[in-house]
Amino acid sequence: MSFASKLLYAFFLILLSSSRVTHNMNISPSPAPNPAYYDDNNNVFDVTSFGAIGDCRTDDTSAFNMAWDTACMTTGVDSAVLLVPYTFCFLVKPTSFNGPCRTRLTLQIDGIIVSPDGPKSWAWNFKRQWLMFYRVNGLSIQGSGRSCQWPWSKMAVRIFQSSKVKIKGLAFKNSAQFHVRFDNCDDVVVDSVTINAPASSPNTDGIHIENTHNVQIRNSVISNGDDCVSIGAGCFNVDIKNITCGPSHGISIGSLGVHNSSAWVSNITVTNSTIWNSDNGVRIKTWQGGSGLVSRIVFRNILMVNVRNAIMIDQYYCQTKNCANQTSAVIISDVLYANIKGSYDLRSPPMHFGCSDSFPCTNLRLEDVDLFPYKGQLFENPFCWNAYGSMQTVTVPPINCLLEALPGY
Repeated sequence: MSFASKLLYAFFLILLSSSRVTHNMNISPSPAPNPAYYDDNNNVFDVTSFGAIGDCRTDDTSAFNMAWDTACMTTGVDSAVLLVPYTFCFLVKPTSFNGPCRTRLTLQIDGIIVSPDGPKSWAWNFKRQWLMFYRVNGLSIQGSGRSCQWPWSKMAVRIFQSSKVKIKGLAFKNSAQFHVRFDNCDDVVVDSVTINAPASSPNTDGIHIENTHNVQIRNSVISNGDDCVSIGAGCFNVDIKNITCGPSHGISIGSLGVHNSSAWVSNITVTNSTIWNSDNGVRIKTWQGGSGLVSRIVFRNILMVNVRNAIMIDQYYCQTKNCANQTSAVIISDVLYANIKGSYDLRSPPMHFGCSDSFPCTNLRLEDVDLFPYKGQLFENPFCWNAYGSMQTVTVPPINCLLEALPGY
């Protein structure tokens, strides 16, 4: 395809993407089911049966805890349902829902859950999270309600040391920092969620995973002031698909290696997604001084709309201006960027590969990458530093700064 043809094709993609973004932004969780659906089930535990009022003002934390403990300890059934019923708005203070449970448990949120307003309402030991689920295997959190987090806690929902966890059909709003976080978990599915926070709100990551593996994140719409999805140390076998992301800081692996720590991340795939009006697109970020390896990473079929740093590797990540140069680094190798198209913000190069002086990036591969200025006709040149890789096809703009295969590496 000639350069002129690619240019026309890119303009078509941008027009198409604007309608796609508008459509995706209107995605909302499925309508609430009729509460009568649960009436005849003796394994359903309605929080209102445990004293929850649901007027958005009365503290319903104790009722939620009693309902959880009762459902968690239920025996003789394959599963139990903790029901947050439709038409109610429940005020719940920071609390922990603990396992292990004696049966598989579903938290069915058809109503609305809100957190208390104001930092004085938060206990000292819950300053960093609102609702925590600890050692609960076989947990599903689903429904059509909204888990609205007012901006006082550090984290809205945290899942810790759990397996076979599924979150589906929920909306999260205005956490002060991470909206949903998984730590030390296995076999995780996040499906059809919406997350919303102001673009100016710092550290409001949508979904963050740490030391977690066998993860699927899909069919979700995220708009916030930090990464839509962030992947921390110790994660592998992660599949992210059909995400609409933006405004945001994009989809990121990292940051890794902070405070000279070790980080290992592998088998990460991001596909069939849209990133728009964001400070970054797909990014790998590591601190100097760390160790470990990031490898077998695939970014494929991604549409960019007005994105700064659409493709980025930053091995000099620093949140201040005083980070000293260090010789060790998290190694980055075997990264594929395929069928990434759309437009970039001219304030930054469309592709940025800033790799460590001591440990260069290796086996970076680009295939069918076409990125055009969102405004104007002048192209910014890609940036490379100590980056080794190849172009499987001609890219737009051309990337001539990649080094050839590193001999003997």
